[in-house]
Amino acid sequence: MNKTVHKLRPSDYWRIGEHESWFADMAAKGLHLKKMGIHFAKFVKGEQKKMRYRIDVSIKKKISPEQILMYAESGWDYVTSYNSFHVFSSPEERKAPELHTDPPEQAYTLKELDKKLASNAVIVVVSAILIIVMNFAIWFLDGTPTLVMVEGGTVQPLILAIFFAYTVYNSLRASISIRALRRKLIEGKPITHHAPWKKHHRLHSTIAFLFTVVVGLSAIIPFVQLVKMDTKTLPEANLDLPIVRLADVEENPALVRAEPSYVNSNVDWGNRYSYDWSPWAPVQYETDEQGVVPGEMWEDESGEYSPAIHTQVYQLSIPTLADNLISDLIERYRYEDSREDFVETEHPDLDFLIVHVEKEMKEVFAFKGKAVMHVRYYGYADINSVIENIVEKITLISD
Repeated sequence: MNKTVHKLRPSDYWRIGEHESWFADMAAKGLHLKKMGIHFAKFVKGEQKKMRYRIDVSIKKKISPEQILMYAESGWDYVTSYNSFHVFSSPEERKAPELHTDPPEQAYTLKELDKKLASNAVIVVVSAILIIVMNFAIWFLDGTPTLVMVEGGTVQPLILAIFFAYTVYNSLRASISIRALRRKLIEGKPITHHAPWKKHHRLHSTIAFLFTVVVGLSAIIPFVQLVKMDTKTLPEANLDLPIVRLADVEENPALVRAEPSYVNSNVDWGNRYSYDWSPWAPVQYETDEQGVVPGEMWEDESGEYSPAIHTQVYQLSIPTLADNLISDLIERYRYEDSREDFVETEHPDLDFLIVHVEKEMKEVFAFKGKAVMHVRYYGYADINSVIENIVEKITLISD
């Protein structure tokens, strides 16, 4: 049984002359074409031979038995087909006449393929535009593109965008190349059957490798996120985590944990901490904590004093994203408030600090080095208590 060998095709399928030359060079090395795939060609090992290969083009993917017989009578043996390209071979000593001796007539055989590739290119470009619009909506619809990126919400659309960009690139090149080939044939210039293929082979191999690596790595990211993400009930005891705790802000020994208001999957979502990961923020925490001070009332007598705190923490892989991330966090959580209500202030232990105070609500946005924190606190503790706790915790992940 003859051994088969698979090789990456040297260039794009529409480069007819380069493929004919490649097939002939492989036959001279004892590798004879058996089948063509999307990216690879299958060869059978045999004796070294000087062979001629010609590619005939038709809009039909299957070539008729009558046409195969007609070419066989002229000395050309049918080998295989791929897309609308049909490969024939003939030993050099057979001296078979060319399949096409009139370039303008051969150009006519490419007319339908030209139309089909142009139509495909239009469809692919329109689809790509829709993908771009979808990505634009995901990134910019709520005005928080950096936050969306940091939280990993753009990974899957990005994979799709990369795939479509590559598809658009190939579709446009196919349409342009076939049209250029037709133009040359109409001008009477025949296809170069010994066109050099090694340069495009290196380029094609490099592009294929890079595309495979980029898409492969991108496809892994969502799985890593699924494995790493987790949510648990926040213990009342202190954890060695870069999060601001309600008890530390309140500093009230009478404070106790509020009764769970919503429990799902054994998680008290009123007192929980979630961990997440993305390439742009490999450390992410989000926490909610609710407490109550028995016997103490809110000043408006609306009920028992029940302070709460919400914390978001990001350790960035690209520290320069911090400014934009804070701006996006403000945009996400300011609701009906004006941006003027968020006041930038100075602190010796922070690179950047913004505070927002409205009655019992105190909100702080800060970053230092790689770390960004957002804390929203409801209660009567002073804003400085929130800030000092942020300073203490942010240093854990700022380097």
